[in-house]
Amino acid sequence: MGSEMCIRDSRTADKKMNQALSDAVHAAENANQAKSTFLSNMSHDIRTPMNAIIGFTTLAVSNINNKKMVRDYLGKILSSSNHLLSLINDILDMSKIESGKMQIVPAVYETGDMLSDVVNMLWIRAKEKGLEFHINVDPLLPSQLFGDEVRIKQILINVLNNAVKYTKEGAVTLSIQCKEQENGNALISYSVTDTGMGIKKESIPYLFQAFKRIDESENRYIEGTGLGLSIVKQLVELMGGDISVNSVYTKGSTFIITIPQKVVSNEEILSLIHISEPTRRS
Repeated sequence: MGSEMCIRDSRTADKKMNQALSDAVHAAENANQAKSTFLSNMSHDIRTPMNAIIGFTTLAVSNINNKKMVRDYLGKILSSSNHLLSLINDILDMSKIESGKMQIVPAVYETGDMLSDVVNMLWIRAKEKGLEFHINVDPLLPSQLFGDEVRIKQILINVLNNAVKYTKEGAVTLSIQCKEQENGNALISYSVTDTGMGIKKESIPYLFQAFKRIDESENRYIEGTGLGLSIVKQLVELMGGDISVNSVYTKGSTFIITIPQKVVSNEEILSLIHISEPTRRS
């Protein structure tokens, strides 16, 4: 009887092991397919701005005496160059992350200056689409923090840029809270809320997955590598933070990012933020 139980247990263990191996192979195949699709899309996405840059440069040279026309072409060249640089930066960042070479470099930074840089960059894009842009800042937010300012700006710009891209009408809101403060540390919470297209419930588990774009057929006209949120998630986690999303399809989304930071100065923050034109609420 005992030997029969051992044989049965052994068979069960073998089945579980075979199933685990099958699942691992299936996951690897899916990952390889996703990367192949991504590389195929990237070859197209990179060629598009490159062709625009070459084409408009040629037109500018051909019409060098027409200042108005040249100025228009230069604006299109600049826009295409920024798009191309964004694609390349995403690819390089993902390569660094996958190879374990991405480094977080903390330093003292001015919270107000950092937020001003982020907001002044994004509100213009929102305004161009006819969107309202709001910022809510916790008055307890420390004016100086110790952390990787460059990566925090990259995270916020990426999430805010997505909010603007996927919102046709309404508003985008950035809210910053200082949730906890003890032993010289603070847990800073950044939330980005939009009134955009939202995310389907079944798509949320794949939202931060590399090389995969959500609702690809519906979003094929929206620029980007599809790597942005995967990079954001991994940067947040490298800094010991967390990111989550609440979304109702067709109604909008809220991304919540929490990052622990060391407090350097508790001077009042609101007097130190310099923002041009967007609506500001406190």
